[in-house]
Amino acid sequence: MMSAAADIHIPVLADEVIKYLQPCSDGIYVDGTLGLGGHSEAILKASAPTGRLIGFEWDNNAIQHAKQRLKPFGERVVIVRRNFAELCEGLAEIGVDRIDGLLVDVGISSLQLDQGERGFSFLRDEPLDMRMDTRRQTTAAKLIQNGTAEELADIIFYYGEEKQARRIAAAIVKARKKKAIARSKQLVEIIVKAVPRRFHPKKIHVATKTFQGLRIAVNRELENLARLIDDAVRVLKPGGRICVIAFHSLEDRIVKQKLNEMDVLNVITKKPVVASQKEVEANPRARSAKLRVAEIAA
Repeated sequence: MMSAAADIHIPVLADEVIKYLQPCSDGIYVDGTLGLGGHSEAILKASAPTGRLIGFEWDNNAIQHAKQRLKPFGERVVIVRRNFAELCEGLAEIGVDRIDGLLVDVGISSLQLDQGERGFSFLRDEPLDMRMDTRRQTTAAKLIQNGTAEELADIIFYYGEEKQARRIAAAIVKARKKKAIARSKQLVEIIVKAVPRRFHPKKIHVATKTFQGLRIAVNRELENLARLIDDAVRVLKPGGRICVIAFHSLEDRIVKQKLNEMDVLNVITKKPVVASQKEVEANPRARSAKLRVAEIAA
């Protein structure tokens, strides 16, 4: 049974994705971040009646929701439980050599944020897990427990873009000597106390960037994104398109750089496509979304 979160899920920049991906009825398309299946559903509708969709997703909870949503499309859908960085391996498993288009919507999904119960959100008290794929060994709690002050500061600074990283890392190392930091509420309290009030941001919670940095490190998100773009050019047909939606500057910088440096790619979007004011009002998470598109040279 689908949850309320799945029922109200609105895929970001869905109309723009269809416009630039250009799905057609004889094509094979990959949604590298299946999530709750919103983008996949739009692609399947646009590529009716025979277009095929291969969804990559490493969160089994999300897969169960997506299966229900995409059930009406029957055999046109294949779901692969892998991270999008394993694009080539996943396609080889199901006997697909080339594809007509690829979409990835990187970052944390609505399901993980709203009801993951794995410590992605600092708004609830949850275990500090942060793994998108629970088969992986490294959790946020393990990083926090085992990392040196310097290692933690680097994660929080480079992946979270948090200027108070050294203060926060020092406070974490001090606190863990007294008690293991295993829950999100513990970490939030440490961060709030570690950062002087005058340095608390006005528009976001003071813990936001630290949680982002830990999540990116646990899931190796930036490395996976770079690898995906490298591999995409090996499986996309001439004229095939890659569409990437990023939500923060670190991701967007990697996407922009990788798309521009590859001779085999023609960049379609000179500037990133962003959500309209109407979409932002309907779906606040669309505010920071940036879509970049490139095409394999014919």
